[in-house]
Amino acid sequence: MRIAYFDCASGISGDMTLGAMVDVGVPLDAIQAGVDSLGLPSCRFEAEEVHRKGFRATKVHVRHEPEHAHRHLHHITDMIDGSALSANQKDLATRIFTRLGEAEAHVHGTTIRKVHFHEVGAVDSIADIVGSAIGWDLLGAEQMFCSPIPTGSGFIEIAHGRTSVPAPATAELLKGVPLCPSPVQAELTTPTGAAIVATLAEGFQALPPMTIDSIGYGAGDRDFDKQANVLRLVVGDAIETDKSATGSILLLETNLDDVTAEVIGHCSERVMAAGALDCYSTPIFMKKGRPATKLSVLCTPDLQSLVESLLFEETGTLGIRRIVMDRTILARELVQVATEWGPVAGKVATLPDGECQFSPEYDACRELAEKHSVPLARIMLAARQAYRG
Repeated sequence: MRIAYFDCASGISGDMTLGAMVDVGVPLDAIQAGVDSLGLPSCRFEAEEVHRKGFRATKVHVRHEPEHAHRHLHHITDMIDGSALSANQKDLATRIFTRLGEAEAHVHGTTIRKVHFHEVGAVDSIADIVGSAIGWDLLGAEQMFCSPIPTGSGFIEIAHGRTSVPAPATAELLKGVPLCPSPVQAELTTPTGAAIVATLAEGFQALPPMTIDSIGYGAGDRDFDKQANVLRLVVGDAIETDKSATGSILLLETNLDDVTAEVIGHCSERVMAAGALDCYSTPIFMKKGRPATKLSVLCTPDLQSLVESLLFEETGTLGIRRIVMDRTILARELVQVATEWGPVAGKVATLPDGECQFSPEYDACRELAEKHSVPLARIMLAARQAYRG
């Protein structure tokens, strides 16, 4: 399978995405032809080889006549629908803009129909997003993965005044996406870049197992003192050494020294019902030798906000630690086997060497054991034997 990986050590923006795609081999003239069909006023791309902190990269500039238009989402989607882009390119460009529109509407407390774009409705941003959609289609990758995202820090000036980094729309777009810290006092990830990865990325993780064919570097505008302001795009074929899968999960933890066991149990049940992967508690000692409980939750990044809200609400804790963790999981499927006492559901996991391993479900076995007054271990053994045939 052809895959691509965005290494966002210095964040991501629309022009950095375009630069990385052109640098990896996507023809700029093909992107130009697609954007020309939008009818934007004298919009043209120029690619330039630059250096950022000593590293070579491609910087794509968008040149166009000055304008002061504030477009609504339907103006932009109408341009896309009436263009000469392929069906896939139109679909992707529309999905990116729609995601961006939803974020802007939420931030400004309006509807997606009424929201009007400022910076991202300008010619250069439209060209960046549509150009990236064309570039992704021409790249030919089936899946895209991405590193955790640094947003930068400090303050920036936008159409609505001075705001902290990440900009409100950027933060909204990156909900559920693992972020990583950066000491750089600048906006590393823009709303355009956030919308692109939020739409394209299958997951946010370390570089997946792959055979690398090509690497491209897209340059940002500034040249930072302590790191190269580039986006690295790695393209190649996935290595399928086994049927396991990799991805990122979150470990959320909080220490509780004034919460009863009943409250912790109830909180754990609510967290699991919300979709957490696991929830467990560990006895600990805090300052002054005070006995306490560490409550830990494993969940996917998209559940971070919900799980944290539940923990704050149920336990009254004042703080929650968050750690992004890589994991490998085995492929599994649900099966049902027949025993002399009735059917038993279970899971079959495929090990890295291809061997299959069956595990009967506890609840199904317990139900039969209670119904027929048979020891639980006997039911579970019968289910395993039934799977082996």
